[in-house]
Amino acid sequence: MKIAQIAPLMERCPPRLYGGTERVVAYLTDELVRRGHQVTLFASGDSVTSASLVPCCDQALRLNPDVRDPVPYHVMMLDQVRRLANEFDILHFHIDILHFPLIRDIADRTLTTLHGRLDLPDLKPFYTAFAQFPLVSISDHQRKPMPPVNWVGTVYHGLPSDLLPFRPNPEGYLAFLGRISPEKRPDRAIQIAAAAGLPLKIAAKVDKADQAYWEQVIGPMVAEHPNVEFIGEINEHEKAEFLGNASALLFPIDWPEPFGLVMIEAMACGTPVVAFRSGSVPEIIEDGVSGFIVESMEEAVAAVARIDQLPRAQVRECFERRFTVERMAENYVSIYRRLVESRRESRTLSRVGVNDGEFRVMA
Repeated sequence: MKIAQIAPLMERCPPRLYGGTERVVAYLTDELVRRGHQVTLFASGDSVTSASLVPCCDQALRLNPDVRDPVPYHVMMLDQVRRLANEFDILHFHIDILHFPLIRDIADRTLTTLHGRLDLPDLKPFYTAFAQFPLVSISDHQRKPMPPVNWVGTVYHGLPSDLLPFRPNPEGYLAFLGRISPEKRPDRAIQIAAAAGLPLKIAAKVDKADQAYWEQVIGPMVAEHPNVEFIGEINEHEKAEFLGNASALLFPIDWPEPFGLVMIEAMACGTPVVAFRSGSVPEIIEDGVSGFIVESMEEAVAAVARIDQLPRAQVRECFERRFTVERMAENYVSIYRRLVESRRESRTLSRVGVNDGEFRVMA
């Protein structure tokens, strides 16, 4: 098939440092190429890919100090996508909502994966207005706030099997990886580590929007607890060491997490996860197998105390069984083929004067 992947421009594909959506798009794109598909990636010009790259800005927007507003760059990218749209069997969008008005007339040739939270009040009228577009969720829980729309499947994220190697012998510290933000609850991670009597390493970025939270809440907590080490943002090579050498990953979220890529990154290393029951967590973590799902600080501390009960080879096996890039690509290709076939059937029916209503297919 001829497939277009349309990525956000905030980070390159894959990101040098933090970035979930662009990372998933990069892995999916390369796996589709490996499977023999003709893939074109619309992304920042510094992206690294085995597909044909259409550079839509010189470099990742977050790393460009001259960029103040990302919207104009995404609109320019969509203009390129629209001009080339007829070259593709499927156009797969990963950029939230900007493209919907521009491609209403070719909606049946598109697929949109929703990567973010969907419980924001302004989104319900939007998706009601564009209910015919084929959509993919990244967890079943992510769908709950949505109005009736054209869901065509849930596809969990996947990683290359050799990206983060299995580490059988941890070094005895707890890890927190992600963003310093109130919904990610790094404060809980610090408190859990302190109560468990274990060192905590925090590898995280601080966005401008969260700078005050860092300065007023988390920074002082880090300074107060000698067992806490703040590392900052890390790259993929550093992530393998950071997660692989941890005894457990703490995922103490307090928001409806759509997926949580870091959980499967830890699992790939064989590192079990202690996660609060919220959002996608019960879908990703097999409680008592790849980690422990908890509902309170007390339960989290108790889970850390028995983390050695989970064999790290067992955790890695959970990753290999459920969250590889091969499985993710296979699921997406199945959806692509059904969309293409449905379009062909619709055209055949329209030629003979039959209209059987709106297309809907569920994975």
